[in-house]
Amino acid sequence: MSSLIWDELLWGGAWLYYATGNVSYLDHVTSHDMARRAGAFVDSPYYGVPSWDNKLPGAQLLLTRLRLFLSPGYPYEDILSTFHDQTGVVMCSYLPYFQKFTRTKGGLIMLNHGDPQPLQYAANAAFLATLYSDYLDAADTPGWSCGPNFYSTHVLRDFARSQIDYILGKNPKNMSYVVDFGQHYPKHVHHRGASIPKSVKKETCKGGWKWRHTKREDPNIIVGAMVAGPDKHDGFHDLRSNHNYTEPTLPGNAGLVAALVALSGEDTSGAIDKNTIFSAVPSLAAATPPPPAPWTP
Repeated sequence: MSSLIWDELLWGGAWLYYATGNVSYLDHVTSHDMARRAGAFVDSPYYGVPSWDNKLPGAQLLLTRLRLFLSPGYPYEDILSTFHDQTGVVMCSYLPYFQKFTRTKGGLIMLNHGDPQPLQYAANAAFLATLYSDYLDAADTPGWSCGPNFYSTHVLRDFARSQIDYILGKNPKNMSYVVDFGQHYPKHVHHRGASIPKSVKKETCKGGWKWRHTKREDPNIIVGAMVAGPDKHDGFHDLRSNHNYTEPTLPGNAGLVAALVALSGEDTSGAIDKNTIFSAVPSLAAATPPPPAPWTP
């Protein structure tokens, strides 16, 4: 269960505005109160860490897209520029130069501060970083500032690629954390569909537990599933009974697929369709005032 609802309301409101063009949604997501409740001004160790329980980084980036390509102006500019600036700071925090987050010796960013199941956070951050890079490229902006330093958009893609490469096997274990990708991948996945044989007799609701502890390799290969991943020392144990290593999750795999799509191809100039997503959004330009009345003496 999500710990708060405000980031979901911000995220959902942004999508509803794009889908309907109803300005009341834009009013909703650009209010200071909504931003505050969603955690936009909270200095938390998990600020900028995208997850199933934190939609704020994605929502801020989604609304940054609106500012970059449509620039709706007053009265929305205040919060939109804040979200844009905050998105830039989040991207800076992902870079190794600032050491905001630790990394394993193998190079995996520990966005969850050394807690188990780190890959879902790294995959989602890789997606957001690549998407922001594409946004900037589409806006003919070569990079962004981190304090006094200016960084090229290529730096974001390098970060994203390093994390996805780690997930796919470029790590100290030479282990692909995506099932059935590469020569060495998890074969005891914490997943009922993978571990219970197809031909098994009808079981009770609790009958599947005995398969959880068997040492046999998965009879059913869940192709493409990313597991939870290594620990903070790059260690990994292929144990079905330990979900902290071998459990695949929907949030993690959604981030992985999105990152893989975003990183496909080298030419980013045409990666973003600047207009279609806004096809339902009306022009917010001020109406042309009526002509003055004819002059009379």
